[in-house]
Amino acid sequence: MPDSTIEDGSDYFNTVTYSGTGSSLSIPVGFIPNFTWIKRRNAANNHQAFDVLRGSNVLVPNENGSESDYSAYFDFSDSDGFDLPAASVNMNNSSGTYVAWNWLANGSGVSNTVGTTPSTVSANTTAGFSIVSYTGNSTSGATVGHGLSIAPEMVIVKLRSGGTNDWAVYHYEMHSSPQNKLMYLNLTNAVTDSSSPWNDTAPTSSVITLGSGNITNGTTDYIAYCFHSVEGYSSFGSYTGNGSADGPFVYTGFRPAFVMVKKTSGTGSWYIYDLTRLGYNGANYVLAADSSTSEISGKEIDLLSNGFKWRNTTNNGNASGGTYIYMAFAENPFKNANAR
Repeated sequence: MPDSTIEDGSDYFNTVTYSGTGSSLSIPVGFIPNFTWIKRRNAANNHQAFDVLRGSNVLVPNENGSESDYSAYFDFSDSDGFDLPAASVNMNNSSGTYVAWNWLANGSGVSNTVGTTPSTVSANTTAGFSIVSYTGNSTSGATVGHGLSIAPEMVIVKLRSGGTNDWAVYHYEMHSSPQNKLMYLNLTNAVTDSSSPWNDTAPTSSVITLGSGNITNGTTDYIAYCFHSVEGYSSFGSYTGNGSADGPFVYTGFRPAFVMVKKTSGTGSWYIYDLTRLGYNGANYVLAADSSTSEISGKEIDLLSNGFKWRNTTNNGNASGGTYIYMAFAENPFKNANAR
């Protein structure tokens, strides 16, 4: 894990909340985001995901469909944040409350020919995050350059056009042989055996390797989000639940501004917590990436100065003997962080 040169995590990842107006609305973020994920909090509406390489085309993290043109409803700002030009129930309803998680990559993207399959890449090597667009060729062993200098620890891939397919997830700690396994962002399934997505090959410092299956490498367009840990800013790992209200503590090295967890040993939702929607321990609200349901208030997790701790026996985060993966991003590095 590289040492962090990031003094303020909110320069690279920031959560914002807002209320819809049903008319044109601009949402400041603190930077021009390159990946924005929006969810309505107070009603059962779909998640919405946008990135700089796809522009105003939306993908739905809790569903398996192709992208749709949302240029009438969403656009990245030229100066800060993003714009919502018109009413939409998923992002800008007059009675809606919303959360938007925002990541900074590296702008509009550049051509990458490191792999056998050409790609367009927006890569932020400082923050360990890249967005990769490529066209599949249904060839086992095809490689795609990801633009980072370290092997990704988590990769999320989605078919963009030409039909339906689930969101493929690779996480380096989802199994002892993660290159032979698969998880789905839009489903609650446990980790499953599959050589198709990654061709039995773990990511390297330059490429991800694909099988011939439609989930990552059919003959259509795909988008991939690649992440690796950066000390003091981001963390990707695993832990084992104990089924106790005095649950496991997971060290990240920073106060998490965002945590997403998923059970690997059985079914369970992709639970998302952040510091912004309520932001104090004992009552952190949860949303599920695999579901359109509104947020749930609970007492499940404490977000601490150097990690997070479970305070509940939920199957989705702390079943006895259950194994879990997580991704987390910092509010501040540990040296600057204090628990709330």
